[in-house]
Parts: sequence; structure tokens; C-alpha cells
Amino acid sequence: MAHTKQAAKRHRQNLKARASNKAKSTKMKSAIKSILAVQELDGSAPKVAAAMKAIDNAAKHHVIHKNTAARYKSRVSRAVNRVAKAKK
Repeated sequence: MAHTKQAAKRHRQNLKARASNKAKSTKMKSAIKSILAVQELDGSAPKVAAAMKAIDNAAKHHVIHKNTAARYKSRVSRAVNRVAKAKK
């Protein structure tokens, strides 16, 4: 239990921030997993765009570091290109 009003407020703020960060992180990870599991590129362009947007959003709100975001985006792009190359 918080001993001061300030500590109680910080606790409330931390709970709210943690829930927001968790939601952004979960959305990002789900989007990445949906792309990495793709075997065909038919209709996957919106999924790729959604994954990139989720990664950028997480980095913008400091849920992940910007270099981590760049690494995730690179992995997603490589996975899409690998599927496209295998299709040819």
C-alpha cells in the first residue's frame, strides 16, 4: 500500500501505462507472427502494412527501442521477400 498521495498516484499511473504498453506490445507481436507464418503472398500486403505500423507505433511510444523496431521491420521484410522469391 502506498504511504503517500504521490506514491498512490504514481502507482495508478504505472498501472495505466503498463496496460497501454502491454497492449501495444501484444498487437505488435501478433502482427509479426501473422506475417512470419505466411506461406503465400496473396492478400498479405495489408498484413505487412499493419505489422510495420504496429512496430512503428511501439517504437514511437517507447515500448521498444528504435533499433529493435528496425530489426523487427527488417525480419518482416526478409520473410516476405523470402516467400516471394520461393514463389518464383
